Amino acid sequence: MTLVSGDQYSGAMTHSHPKQILSEVFGYDEFRGDQAVVIDHVCNGGDGVVVMPTGGGKSLCYQIPALLREGTGVVISPLIALMQDQVAALTQVGIRAGFWNSSQTMGERQIMEQAYLAGELDLLYIAPERLTTSYTQDLLDHGKIAVFAIDEAHCVSQWGHDFRPDYLMLNVLGERWPDVPRLALTATATEPTRAEITTRLGLDQARHFVSSFDRPNITYRIEPKVSAIKQLINFITSEHPSDCGIVYALSRKDTEDIAAQLSTAGIDALAYHAGMTSQQRLDFQTRFLSEEGVVMVATIAFGMGIDKPNVRFVAHVDIPKSIEGYYQETGRAGRDGEPATAWMVYGMGDVITHRRMITESAGDELHKNNLSRNLNAMLALCETVECRRVMILRYFGQESTPCGNCDTCFDSPSQWDGTTAAQKFLSTVVRLDAERHQKFGSTHIIDILRGSQTAKVQQWNHTTLSTWGIGAEFSARQWQTIVRQLLATGALEVAAHTTLKITDVGREILWKDRQVMLREDVHHKAGQVAKSRKAKSETVVQVMAEDQKLFEKLRTWRREVASTAGVPAYVVFPDRTLHETVAIKPTTLEQLATVHGVGAKKLTTYGQAVLDIVNS
Repeated sequence: MTLVSGDQYSGAMTHSHPKQILSEVFGYDEFRGDQAVVIDHVCNGGDGVVVMPTGGGKSLCYQIPALLREGTGVVISPLIALMQDQVAALTQVGIRAGFWNSSQTMGERQIMEQAYLAGELDLLYIAPERLTTSYTQDLLDHGKIAVFAIDEAHCVSQWGHDFRPDYLMLNVLGERWPDVPRLALTATATEPTRAEITTRLGLDQARHFVSSFDRPNITYRIEPKVSAIKQLINFITSEHPSDCGIVYALSRKDTEDIAAQLSTAGIDALAYHAGMTSQQRLDFQTRFLSEEGVVMVATIAFGMGIDKPNVRFVAHVDIPKSIEGYYQETGRAGRDGEPATAWMVYGMGDVITHRRMITESAGDELHKNNLSRNLNAMLALCETVECRRVMILRYFGQESTPCGNCDTCFDSPSQWDGTTAAQKFLSTVVRLDAERHQKFGSTHIIDILRGSQTAKVQQWNHTTLSTWGIGAEFSARQWQTIVRQLLATGALEVAAHTTLKITDVGREILWKDRQVMLREDVHHKAGQVAKSRKAKSETVVQVMAEDQKLFEKLRTWRREVASTAGVPAYVVFPDRTLHETVAIKPTTLEQLATVHGVGAKKLTTYGQAVLDIVNS
């Protein structure tokens, strides 16, 4: 059912202060960051644009005002699964919540309508496509709206034109309901993106709340791609065995192939992409949310708005198109504030693929230039010798100091003067072009430089080139690293059929002795990682070895309760709540009430059962 049943709540919330709701309903002691300021602003009728990192508590910024202001909070949410997740979690803490989307029967939608019109809903979740219909707008007119929340507001900028065009029509909210406060929320927005959100949603008078983008509990690691699947399996089995994680790949076929190989290696893995049936996607997503230790291998179609707090790693086997996308995707790890890993392998083929995609894009030159600029920033992040977190935060306009929790801080790579090596490669590209032969890819050019007597080298008589054999001091892998960085810096570009051409930057290197500093690749062995630093934002409660048995008992109980209720396990209690329970070992309900995430409703519903397990 969409709505909580009548015996699960006893009327609207009667709390009169945000801090009271925070403690008694949600079970949290203190607000974080700008939460209290945003809530006060919205409760007083103000509009806002909120940028908080994933796991930073954006939802409370509209959920609490919806409980304090008269009427129903209407949340515009892009995904059915996200709506279902949010409603299930809100129901668990005693909030009257419902949604309206295409997954419902006519009878369920009618129940929702009646509850809204009767003032029996605290929060109502609606997809943008449904909100923009005249029927829905007329229905909303006949009830009382407390606040509008536009979740995942970056859709306006990143996908609004072709993915979710109805997001671009949400300026109707301010025009039709000018007295209702509006809140646009996202985890990822550069200054230009925020400006576009503001303009398109008609929020020119809105106050902006931009929190720190730092996720100190996430360890960022990027490694040279040698054998992506083997590297991925080694990473998961050595560092995150039995952990829940997400693996992102570029194509649908790759997601299926990788999931199959992970399964063969004994990892519980599922594939997820837009080419699957809606029922398949729903079934797999339900498994991912409700079961422990499931790894989802997906395209970027998966994960937006996923609230699962104990995702311990996010892995990329292909480079994302932008830092914005990378930050959004990696932010799905460690939402609970405990240590998590953002791991990626990256190689020359990634650069070639993305450069070719940009060249073949149907957009105009301005669009292609924007894509190139985004990719260049992402490539710079991959090739940097400085702290990766510093670069990510700088991209979003935030200055910081080296974090001590990324691979370049653990084992800083060295740089070397690669000008001569670059000139050798670029000179070979120019000579092949001057002979007006067919264009050649990097592998053939490397064979020429290394003096290899391959059939192709002999076929084209390339042993006669003046550059044949002048690069034998480097291995083929080293040359691939050099070429990857020349592509990343724009000295080379991808032509038709993945062949290579010299650019203006490359000509400056070749003929004007422009210096090229290259990064020495650091190859990590499986499991060879430095200890993650303790999260700054949260106190991580470590479960002692002797308490592991109690923790597992609580997890088993939680899984059984969640299965009976038909909700994900973390909706009952997140891992952090179980960890703190094990550490404190409460013997009374009063003691249990002090544990993070234990509000009044959950204390009444689950308190005695938890105490029985602890006391046993």
